Amino acid sequence: MTFTNVLSAERLFAAALVFAVLAATLAPVTAGEVRFGKNVRVGGHDFSNQRFDSKNRARIYIYDRKPRKEGCVWRKDGHGGRVKICHLQRK
Repeated sequence: MTFTNVLSAERLFAAALVFAVLAATLAPVTAGEVRFGKNVRVGGHDFSNQRFDSKNRARIYIYDRKPRKEGCVWRKDGHGGRVKICHLQRK
C-alpha cells in the first residue's frame, strides 16, 4: 500500500512540473516601454522626451575618446522595427 502512495505522489509531482513548464512557456510576454522625461542625460548627452519600446529601440555606445562614426542614426532591425544607434563621446 505504501508503494502505490509513493507512485501516485511521484505522478502528482511530475504532473505539477509539466504544468509549471507549460505555464511558463505559454505565458504572454510582458511588453515594456521606456519614456525619458525632462533633463535625461546618457553619458552627458541629452536624451529628453524620447520613447523606446519593442518597435523603437536604442543602442547607445559611449566612448572615452572620439568615436569613428559620431552621432545617432535610425536603422531597420529586420523585425519590422527601428533601432536608434548612437556612437557618443563621454562628456
